[in-house]
Amino acid sequence: MKKPVKAALVTLGIIAAIPVLFLATTSTVNAVATSSEAGAITPYGKLVDIGGKHINVVDRGEGAETIVLLPGLGTSAPALDFAPLIDALGDSHRVIAVEPLGTGLSDQADTPRTADNIAREVHSALQRLGVDRYVLMGHSIAGIYALHYSTLYPDELVAFVGIDSSVPGQPGWDEPVPTDGLVALRDLGILRLLAATSGDAYAGMPYDEESKEQMRLLTTRNSTAPTMIDEMNHSVANFSAVDGLSFPASLPVLLFVANGDTETPGWLALHEQQASVSVHGSVIPLDGEHYLHHTRSAEISTSTAAFLSGLSTR
Repeated sequence: MKKPVKAALVTLGIIAAIPVLFLATTSTVNAVATSSEAGAITPYGKLVDIGGKHINVVDRGEGAETIVLLPGLGTSAPALDFAPLIDALGDSHRVIAVEPLGTGLSDQADTPRTADNIAREVHSALQRLGVDRYVLMGHSIAGIYALHYSTLYPDELVAFVGIDSSVPGQPGWDEPVPTDGLVALRDLGILRLLAATSGDAYAGMPYDEESKEQMRLLTTRNSTAPTMIDEMNHSVANFSAVDGLSFPASLPVLLFVANGDTETPGWLALHEQQASVSVHGSVIPLDGEHYLHHTRSAEISTSTAAFLSGLSTR
């Protein structure tokens, strides 16, 4: 074999081996880090037994009204993510942040992540806490779960408050969440590498460094675990299950809507239509992105208190 040809083949072999060596390295680093990180997660809240499974809840504050917080899809550490809102609301309300199965410190689920199963599990946790009258406040897809919840337990709800909550028929509802390959990317360490190089998602927000680190650890643990993947895969079916459904007309509804959403046609109008069905419905646009509670917790708390106060005088 001529030397130039042989040298070229050797070079190609080295080039081909680089991705293999890279992935072998990232996979090993991911496996070692995942094992060591498990012991670095600090417990918070309390675990509630719902019959063989445990749901973690953070229960803070006191007041005439109890507000139950439910997270959006993909929120790996709900109670920590909701911390600014819990602090703001807790000055005048009892606030219970529920971490559904597969999120935060709660157990993984062994049942499909349907809206019905999620609603019943949340209700079981509240029953175990002795809570039977409350305001349901939900972010994003929790608006879909809350619709189903309102058909199951209408007499327990004081009101529903949505934080840029999802609505039936919104654009893109029938597009599956892309989950193919996520587990492989996790095991290869690619997701960890991307997270490490993407910067601080909570920069400039009211979260201390310890909380941000705990959220990072729980995101690594939960975001591609079986329960959250299954919930993502049930997204279309859960939207379909509430197609054409409205909250009971007698249920007060307050919807905070992010003005920063420029990608969803008619986003504000969809919420105005949903609120109009209620005899006491209101929509409040807020400047900000989808996770409004990251930056607008004070306004959400103040407006929610005023809304609930208005109900008590009716």
